[in-house]
Amino acid sequence: MSRLRVVIEADGGARGNPGPAGYGAVVRDADTGEVLAERSESIGTATNNVAEYRGLIAGLEAAHEVGATEVDARMDSKLVVEQMSGRWQIKNAGLRPLAAQAAGLVHRFESVTFGWIPRERNRHADALANAAMDLAAGKPPKPTPAAPTPTPAAEPTPTAVEPEPALALAGPDATARAREHEVAAQASTARTSWEPRPAATATRLVLVRHGATERTVQKRYSGRGDVPLSDRGTAQARATAGRVLALAPSVAAVVSSPLSRCTTTAEEVARALGGAPVVTEADLVECDFGAWEGHTFAEVRDRWPEEMDAWLASPTVAPPGGESFVQVTTRVRRAVAALLATYPGETVVVVSHVSPLKIMLRDALAAGDAFLHRLYLDPAGVSVLDVWPDGGIAVRTINDTAHLSGI
Repeated sequence: MSRLRVVIEADGGARGNPGPAGYGAVVRDADTGEVLAERSESIGTATNNVAEYRGLIAGLEAAHEVGATEVDARMDSKLVVEQMSGRWQIKNAGLRPLAAQAAGLVHRFESVTFGWIPRERNRHADALANAAMDLAAGKPPKPTPAAPTPTPAAEPTPTAVEPEPALALAGPDATARAREHEVAAQASTARTSWEPRPAATATRLVLVRHGATERTVQKRYSGRGDVPLSDRGTAQARATAGRVLALAPSVAAVVSSPLSRCTTTAEEVARALGGAPVVTEADLVECDFGAWEGHTFAEVRDRWPEEMDAWLASPTVAPPGGESFVQVTTRVRRAVAALLATYPGETVVVVSHVSPLKIMLRDALAAGDAFLHRLYLDPAGVSVLDVWPDGGIAVRTINDTAHLSGI
């Protein structure tokens, strides 16, 4: 299958906020900078943020229409970039349906990243948005400015804020800057985390690791292989269902990785909850361990010693033919953002694997990358965290296994 990498440049605005509003979006070939599609529309009276989200949505739709497989979405709206990257919560209820729509479009591509660019780097989309705002305000259209001279969109963008800056920047100084940015982003959304909040406004995520499989017992890497639950794992799933019922007798949905060891666990939980809907989410699948799939840690250490050392040392390194933790983080944050946008103030059970669940807990605790190799999550263990619209997070439980006694 042919692969097409594109860059989306999107913008939106309103004259008055709210006021006459419009958006613009440009899709470029990531290698040549060639413009593949343009979108622009007046949307009546709206806010800047609504228009910006509409621009992103239009850009994603256009990218899908031209056959893109990988997308780098760039905007000068820090709010939209941070919210779609899963670092900032969506406080405005009016933006949540738009964020959910954008998250749904993201799933059409193999990969999507979001990055911030200064306004001067977004002139083409900005011009389209301004023309649309003129139309919304009833002004005669101005001559459309010539598009900037195409340059390869893959050129470095030093000022861009990527979801995982360590991917785009090299060297120890860059890694330090990336971590500083991540900590600053977390602090900006959670600085009031000790203030009392009404529990009813939080979205509660009940995180469940699937039950045991034969590979669990043998301590083998189990990533994308669809290994079913063992008899013990099925018993664990049923016990976990009872524990979840005690923690959350009413849930909006049970959201699961599509692999059968998770969907079977999710179905047991949903049955205990009286038939709650089970929704599969591809972004919750386990890390792709590539050539290491099915091998034990000792076997990998023996056959791929240098690759193993590099993988343990950096989340940007992937197993041979596999996926890095940075790549897993991008899609897991995307999944969490979609959950928070879709189920605000409700309880959702999330059934997934070790790596995605560790990443969620690492982010919730604002921990470093070493956390991924130090936290242990048992099969069928339960963790609970609450997320408030203002960015506050409370981690209630990590790896609760009391319900598994005797199994």
